[in-house]
Amino acid sequence: MGNGMNKILPGLYIGNFRDSRDEEQLKLNKITHILSIHINAKPYKNDMIYLCISAHDSGTEDLSQHFEQCNDFIHSARIYGGNVLVHCLAGMSRSVTVAAAYIMSVMNVGWRDALGIIRVNRECANPNFGFQKQLLAFQHECLTQEHNRLLKKYPRNPRAEDDEVEIKRLLEIHKKWVEEGDQQNRDADTYPLVHRAYEQRSDDGIKSGTSKRDEECTIMSSDDLCLNDDNEKREKAKYENSDGEKQDKKLVDEIFASSEKTGR
Repeated sequence: MGNGMNKILPGLYIGNFRDSRDEEQLKLNKITHILSIHINAKPYKNDMIYLCISAHDSGTEDLSQHFEQCNDFIHSARIYGGNVLVHCLAGMSRSVTVAAAYIMSVMNVGWRDALGIIRVNRECANPNFGFQKQLLAFQHECLTQEHNRLLKKYPRNPRAEDDEVEIKRLLEIHKKWVEEGDQQNRDADTYPLVHRAYEQRSDDGIKSGTSKRDEECTIMSSDDLCLNDDNEKREKAKYENSDGEKQDKKLVDEIFASSEKTGR
């Protein structure tokens, strides 16, 4: 999460808080729009167009209520030639969830495929349990409606053909790596996806044969998301007990202080 912003699709990037203030990266990637989603989200640069959403990195935070607004912001920027950076604090959970919802909506793909597409180029992408559950619910309850809404609102999309080709390419890379762990056909500028990252869990945990790193990065199966509501309660308690809001604010303050020292 400290290697800079990553290009997910043409015109769509994911990064962390520091990346959103990094003049060199912003210029290099020709960023024109910034979607900032964390508890202290606010505009920083006068030459950027912002959408700022205040949200905790907690599974009980309802990010899905913002999907439509975020989709409009990202899509309108991209189809008119802009480049959008979506960022939270670490660039792992909140920003990835929003970007995944956008990819689902535009390309009409499932939540697991959307996260797999993102992980090809951003290995650290790992939404918390509650956000994954929201993506699942969005897929089953709202995806078709949102996909059709975007088609109607933005009938002319000059990026559509390129997006379709790129999505197909990324899905093939993702599928090959999940099944075989083979990186021979991967582009040099992509991050390695954790092998078997999507392996389904059994009642007793991850199936045998996976490493600790696999377990840490495994995305929940749809069965797990439906059957393990207690995880949400545990996550909320963990966040509250760790005083998550203060930790988020402390991290922002530390990054501001570091940026001032380095001049970035």
